[in-house]
Amino acid sequence: MKTFTKYLGAACVLGLGLASTGAIAQEKIKIGVSIPAATHGWAGGLNWHAEQAEKRIEATYPNIDVIVVSANGATEQANDLEDLVSVQNIDALVVLPFESDPLTVPVQQVKQAGKFVTVVDRGLSLPGIEDVYVAGNNPELGRVSGEYIRERLNDEGKIVVLRGIPTTIDTERVDAFVEALDGSNIEILDMKHANWNRDDGYEVMQDFLSRFPEINAVWAQDDDIALGVIEAVKQADRTDEMFIVGGAGMKDIIKRVMDGDELTPIDVLYPPAMIATAMDVTVMKFTSNAPVEGRYILGATVVTQENAENFYFPDSPF
Repeated sequence: MKTFTKYLGAACVLGLGLASTGAIAQEKIKIGVSIPAATHGWAGGLNWHAEQAEKRIEATYPNIDVIVVSANGATEQANDLEDLVSVQNIDALVVLPFESDPLTVPVQQVKQAGKFVTVVDRGLSLPGIEDVYVAGNNPELGRVSGEYIRERLNDEGKIVVLRGIPTTIDTERVDAFVEALDGSNIEILDMKHANWNRDDGYEVMQDFLSRFPEINAVWAQDDDIALGVIEAVKQADRTDEMFIVGGAGMKDIIKRVMDGDELTPIDVLYPPAMIATAMDVTVMKFTSNAPVEGRYILGATVVTQENAENFYFPDSPF
């Protein structure tokens, strides 16, 4: 499969536009969209963008039915997939796995049932199951975060890392981050999973603060985690000691960057709107003769005080 990193938006528009000229099939097409419930801010944005895309797609194509379901765990999501195939009789699946390992076989079974499969964000444990893969650039997110911390600390310092949920994308981010620090004298004091969750971020950072008297920087990896870290650092009255690098593009963090908050000097984009990209690409499979199989990897833009205004959307849920 080829990797497509440019002109994705234009391709989607072109492909969707072809449908208006008669390329769309006349029969009813059902597209199932299975995503995690809004258990944290990024997932809340994900759900919002999925709902907006559902409305837009169904308004544009009367013969396409989009069925969005959300799950609170891997088992519930696996059951949702079974229902989408056996009860809803979907033609295609767009799925962001709650976790990689437990969802690999259920998604594989959907594919074996003859459905078109688009996997989003959290890759499966076995390669080659899906027809389309859409994601942010996870290695790039880790790499640019590591390079920024390295440059900011002049290759010297002590840092802590708060990881996400144990998934392939978490591994990709962390591996690239660590590689970016290779050759420096930056010491990673500890790494712990904070599950892309604000409360977990707060608890993990409290533990780090209690154990390490010197911390020069924090890689929170995710903006939900970063909010918990910020609260813990403020409560410990150690805001002058360190800075925090998060990721995703949450409006609260973007606003801090825009305002020049020294505790959060940058952010790295990982947009929840990628679910809409995945849905649009999947629709193209049924509305045009353009080939869509492949990998669509979005960018990992570094947000600074100079460009933050371009990424600040106050009316967004995330």
